[in-house]
Amino acid sequence: MKSFFRKKVMTDLYNQSSSLNRVLTAFDLTLMGIGAIIGAGVFVLTGIAAATKAGPGITISYIIAGLAAMFSALSYAELSTSIGGSGSAYNYAYVTFGEIAAWIIGWALILEYTMSVSTVAIGWSGYVNNALLAAHIHFPISLTKNPFEGGLINLPAVLIIGFLGFLLCSGVKHSATFNKIIVSIKLLVIAIFIFIAAMNVHPQNWKPFFPHGFTGVVQGAALVFFAYIGFDAISTAAEETIEPQRNLPIGIISSLFICTIIYIIVALLLTGIAYYPTLNVASPVSAALINIGYPIAAGIVAMGAIAGLTTVMLVMYFGLTRILFAISRDGLLPPIFSHIHPTRLTPIPNIILMGIVIALLAGLVPIQDIAELVNIGTLSAFIIVCAATITLRKTNPTLHRPFKLPWNPVIPILGIIFCSYLIIHLSSTTWTLFFIWMIIGLIIYFMYGLKPPT
Repeated sequence: MKSFFRKKVMTDLYNQSSSLNRVLTAFDLTLMGIGAIIGAGVFVLTGIAAATKAGPGITISYIIAGLAAMFSALSYAELSTSIGGSGSAYNYAYVTFGEIAAWIIGWALILEYTMSVSTVAIGWSGYVNNALLAAHIHFPISLTKNPFEGGLINLPAVLIIGFLGFLLCSGVKHSATFNKIIVSIKLLVIAIFIFIAAMNVHPQNWKPFFPHGFTGVVQGAALVFFAYIGFDAISTAAEETIEPQRNLPIGIISSLFICTIIYIIVALLLTGIAYYPTLNVASPVSAALINIGYPIAAGIVAMGAIAGLTTVMLVMYFGLTRILFAISRDGLLPPIFSHIHPTRLTPIPNIILMGIVIALLAGLVPIQDIAELVNIGTLSAFIIVCAATITLRKTNPTLHRPFKLPWNPVIPILGIIFCSYLIIHLSSTTWTLFFIWMIIGLIIYFMYGLKPPT
């Protein structure tokens, strides 16, 4: 039993040698956060959550989810500067609670990141298909739909994963440069939507504002919480960041704040220009603009959505490979996941293997069956991070904390409460699949990861 609870020795992980390449600045991290956070939440899930859960009250859902994310983000900022490492919440749990807790949360993170990239790839494919149709290009239906929808495979989703895998293999600096360019395009497109929508709001579309009561709003928050997971990916870049103890908190907090404001504005305007039941489509923003008579703007938004969703996939795919890298480096997964290419300084075998898994999920599984699995993995990680922040203050009060969370333990306790409230509102199917995933993870741990106590 002692081996279950052995903890990683507290060292300055920022000063230990790393085979990864330190090239990322605070600006890079902020744009990584925006690249990961602004995407499926605005361009895909806002419409789905408004139509099926919260109605126009989706605006409040974003505020609730944003508060839960901010409480967790502040905890991430403290632990990322005091503990560090590429493993994010996995690493923090290893130092604070021990190996078995670290493995459980690491396994949940693998679920979160794998499913998030797959989900966004499906949404990306929907926007690509709409853009092709607008250009009178008809892609075979059998190659744009998964078998559950009557097709063979969602080929565009598979192809974009292949492209992003190639980009990640080329090196982190190339990926960061690509992200900067695409994020700039994405923010410009969102500004165009806000300008047009603000002039075409019909207040009657906001009635009733809470068609399913506050329960619907909370359920909507549990679904759109998916939109806020980008700052978690920033923490996985700790070993590739210049001055991480300064730059990580800047990237985490600034990107989350900027994106929360954007989400609230877009959600309010989207439900103001379209009656919420009509938004349950793969590309609700562009569809809404077409319905109010702006087909050109809809095409621009569709192209911006394609670009924006691309950065979400890129950053989350990056985060997944770094978490697997950290777990493998600790000996809990095979060494192939921590093998670094000598010149590219990236875990290329890791990137390729996970790209195959993600592409299969995106090509063969419907979006609704995997979106909530992202949230349950995310919320589990956030709860652990908030709890670790409280625990480490007691067990290691002298630990150097370049960023110190204010009002501890109030803020992390609020983070635990908010995240727990959201997680219990996820569907029973999601909980069942998560339980099965955890059983599989424990089997792998006992068969491979568990080592005799030393």
